[in-house]
Amino acid sequence: MTAVAPVAGRWEFEAIGTSWRVDSERPLRDVDRAAVTSLVEAFDRDWSRFREDSTVRRLASGGSVAAPPDGAAMVALYGALADATDGAVNPLVGDALARRGYDASYSMRDGGAVAAPDQWRDVVEVSGDRLTLHRPATIDVGAVGKGRLVDLVLEELRRRTTGWLVVDASGDLAIDGVSQRVALEHPYDASRAVGVWTLDAGALCASATNRRAWGDGLHHVLDARTGEPVRSYAATWAVAADAMTADAVATALFFDGGPRFAERSRASWVRMRTDGSVEWSPHCEAELFV
Repeated sequence: MTAVAPVAGRWEFEAIGTSWRVDSERPLRDVDRAAVTSLVEAFDRDWSRFREDSTVRRLASGGSVAAPPDGAAMVALYGALADATDGAVNPLVGDALARRGYDASYSMRDGGAVAAPDQWRDVVEVSGDRLTLHRPATIDVGAVGKGRLVDLVLEELRRRTTGWLVVDASGDLAIDGVSQRVALEHPYDASRAVGVWTLDAGALCASATNRRAWGDGLHHVLDARTGEPVRSYAATWAVAADAMTADAVATALFFDGGPRFAERSRASWVRMRTDGSVEWSPHCEAELFV
């Protein structure tokens, strides 16, 4: 997914395992960049299942810790995702991903399918200022986490600078105050686009099975009920008021309940099946090349 912005201030950096770009009407100060770097580091230290020092890793054997600031909101959104997708999306899918090879060491060695705990609400609890796992499990916030972090970065910069802003985290994009034409990258050919979506506010998030893929048809989008990679859809795109919601919708769209979840979330969407056919929501404003 590619955004084209008028260039004034531009800052590119690596974080949470992906490339970021911030475009701004005014160049960012060193203190602004330092604040964003600190914010991203804190979020990663809480939620990364790839870092030995993260809250998620420390909690994997069970127990209770101080809840990260985003804990309640993200777990609540996972509840809505699980309900909409009949349990296909689940915040305890971390062990299933690791078993398929997407583990902390990036071994990419498939150990076979294992389902995530289907009664995950009995395992994960956010109460007051505590995040508790009542038995060992690995939290994975991949369905909503990067979108939430994009929102946090935009909010931090909005407090610090004036003028338009674009925060692009390699597929999760938040825009404030400037028109953007965003190409929807074809999942089977990065030189082509499925279409173009133009927006000047809100967020556009994408997900595709060709990213973070390995082995024989393995990729990062698993059905939590079975531990198997999804096979029906190759790519999804969602537009919503904020990036966490758009990120969640983009994940839900790999499953049958995705369109219902998108409607409840007031999001528009496009998705491509693995046979190359394209579907889209009512009133979708994307210009599609189909």
